[in-house]
Amino acid sequence: MSLKNLLFVTFSLVFIQFSQAQGNFDHNNHIGIQGGLTFFDIDTENFITEQGSGYMLGFTTRGAFYNDFDLIYGINFIQNEIGIAGKDLNDTQQGFFEQSIDYTIQSAQISLLLSYNIVYPNLSIEVGPMLNVNGKMKLKQDTFNEFILDGYTDLKAEDIQNVSRVHFYGMGGLTAGFENFRLSAQYQYGVTNLFGRLNDSEDINQPETKFQGNPHTIIGMVILYL
Repeated sequence: MSLKNLLFVTFSLVFIQFSQAQGNFDHNNHIGIQGGLTFFDIDTENFITEQGSGYMLGFTTRGAFYNDFDLIYGINFIQNEIGIAGKDLNDTQQGFFEQSIDYTIQSAQISLLLSYNIVYPNLSIEVGPMLNVNGKMKLKQDTFNEFILDGYTDLKAEDIQNVSRVHFYGMGGLTAGFENFRLSAQYQYGVTNLFGRLNDSEDINQPETKFQGNPHTIIGMVILYL
């Protein structure tokens, strides 16, 4: 099953579950939709990266848990972009000019967060784990396929697209607003190796230092509770 089909099925099941659960919620529980902008980068010593932007869309539920604490469940679709430095070694006229090679990466994310209401319902902080399932880190343009990545002699831009698929993130964030409308800022850090799959590839000449990359994202979003 492709990533797009998996996302469609997952979103459909979650939306049905959220809709059925609505009738069981009291005034302290909400279901909602959320969306926002992302700023994505990878913490790595193997490549020179440039932070990229993207977007996030998803569903969320917030329910009273204990005293001033809420539980938040969510599922999101995210499309991120990132640039990695490389050169066209065949372009002698440009003097092997270095440029940022753009990639896109799509993912589905499931979260379970603990929220502490500093001032209910106007201000809260959230922390918790996330499970992230992504597709390939695809080149935005095929013209970059043969570019050589900075720091290497034969590693092409197309060679690193097949990244690892399943990752765990830790998240911390702040949410402010009103009962049915809130703004949120989150920082997510991937604790697993995005480039781990490259270390097992027989098609890549392995560097002395293994491929290691931890993705991290800043997200600013709007939440509308129904």
